[in-house]
Amino acid sequence: MFTIDQIKEAHSKVKSGADFPAYIQDLIALGVQGYDTFVNDGHVEYFGSNNFRAAATDTYDNIAVAPSANKERFIEFLVMHQGGQTDYLTFCHHAAQCGIAKWSVNIMEMTCTYFDQLGSAIVIEKISM
Repeated sequence: MFTIDQIKEAHSKVKSGADFPAYIQDLIALGVQGYDTFVNDGHVEYFGSNNFRAAATDTYDNIAVAPSANKERFIEFLVMHQGGQTDYLTFCHHAAQCGIAKWSVNIMEMTCTYFDQLGSAIVIEKISM
């Protein structure tokens, strides 16, 4: 199974959202089937086959997540990030500002779902390769 060090190595190549498709390919090669990223502190939980799990506990200073979601503004920030205009930490701050508490990547379905603090899906996008 994969290790957090292998995932960190793959993630080190990501400079902006424009690098995301290549990152997903690296994760697929490692056997990662999905992961959840928690915006408030940056920890990530990765999932593999046979209920394998690994958590990256490298975190950043806590970010307050807005109590309600602003879907339209978040989509603007998401498009900026995917276009390479913001780095990862800036995107996390933007997500929190828009009430996004976590995102969940399902590599098997090739989707990324952004959730508010109540666990409601705010944006579901297909991952294009």
